[in-house]
Amino acid sequence: MAPGASFNRGLALLVAITAFMEFLDGTVIQTAAPAIAREFGVRATDINVAMTAYLLALAVCIPATGWLADRFGTRRVYLTAIVAFGVASVLCAFSPDLFWLCVFRVLQGVGGAMMVPVGRLAVLRSIEPRDLLDAMAYLTWPALLAPVIAPVVGGVLADTVGWRWIFLINVPIGIATLIAAIVLVPKADELRPVPLDWSGLVLIAVALAGLVMAGELVGETQADWLAVAVALVVTVVSGCLFWWRVRRAKHPVLDFSALRIDTFRAGNAGGGVYRLMIGAVPFLVTLLFQAGFGWSAAQAGLIVIALFVGNIGIKPATTPLIKRFGFRTVIVGSNAIGAAILVALAFVDARTPVAVTVVLLVASGAFRSIGFSGYNTIQFVDVPAALTNGANTLASTMQQVAAGLGIAVAALLVRLGGSLAASVTGDGDWLGYRWAFIGAAALLLIPLFEAVALRREAGTQATARAS
Repeated sequence: MAPGASFNRGLALLVAITAFMEFLDGTVIQTAAPAIAREFGVRATDINVAMTAYLLALAVCIPATGWLADRFGTRRVYLTAIVAFGVASVLCAFSPDLFWLCVFRVLQGVGGAMMVPVGRLAVLRSIEPRDLLDAMAYLTWPALLAPVIAPVVGGVLADTVGWRWIFLINVPIGIATLIAAIVLVPKADELRPVPLDWSGLVLIAVALAGLVMAGELVGETQADWLAVAVALVVTVVSGCLFWWRVRRAKHPVLDFSALRIDTFRAGNAGGGVYRLMIGAVPFLVTLLFQAGFGWSAAQAGLIVIALFVGNIGIKPATTPLIKRFGFRTVIVGSNAIGAAILVALAFVDARTPVAVTVVLLVASGAFRSIGFSGYNTIQFVDVPAALTNGANTLASTMQQVAAGLGIAVAALLVRLGGSLAASVTGDGDWLGYRWAFIGAAALLLIPLFEAVALRREAGTQATARAS
């Protein structure tokens, strides 16, 4: 721990590594789907159900993590989560068929659901506002890095040592992180054993499951719109009943009190749309290059790595930028410039020099990273200690939903762009992929307007130098 720092850098790095495992396993089997399908004797598209099972388990279980941390302590829950995730990974690797793969993916999702929010809570509980920006710098990179490299990792492992190593690779990482967690996670826990709001948990679980299912159905090549409508109706009905329950429960499973804080609200309402677009852009870019330009998967994958270069390359400058210009200016700038880059990508075609495309993707990755760091930090900067657990659980739930819907929104933008292009120009195929970037840029106006409304001095206690 650096002199004067109120957080353990080793702990923050540990939580970041376990978060990376959780985010990576969400989509890592996507490019390995054909290999898995051949071994199981099913269609490649059928493997999507294994991804959906994982995302559903995450979304459904995250709301309960706040209660678990209060009831059993962050240390015990976090260690249990790492073990559960590792054991489930081994079971996934030795799955005999698709059914059991889905069952074990659910178990893996349960472990992941506890791992990320409870790990972050362990970091947040002992931190002072002046060190929040540095701590969140560690916790930000997994969500940026995992979606970009997951297709590459999945494809390489499937083509070389076999798809089962997609899961087995978690074993040595899990053992190392478990040992580190035993050493680094504080033993002193402030337990708060309150009753679990079972009815609220069931209602929010059904609502989130319906929303994730609707997103997954929209993302399919041939969407079943009746099933999408049914899933959305289930979400709305269960969500309304949950809200009715929250207003009457003494200890609700999700505490919305932190939404009264403008910085938390900005970090999770507008920030939710921003995170959603972070998940959508790599998918949009890959679709444009493969379906729009006719490039191979390898060509598209190599170019998309430029997003990763921008994400990581700007990281050392992110904290100094926020300290120099403040959260409001940085978040407004990242949204505005990010939207402008998306508009520029709409004019890229197969004749555009590769160097120009790479520059745009690097710039997109850089500003996505800056904005992501800003949102991830400002959401907790004004949250008092008494609300930290509830705010962390609520933020984790909202962020998981945003991450899960990213590809669905991207697919919907492509469909709408294609329909609009066909009605205007008669060319609705490849042009639709380009027009989807215009829609994505328009969506970024939502967090942009909310960021403009922030107080100019918002988050200054996190950017102030230690005395």
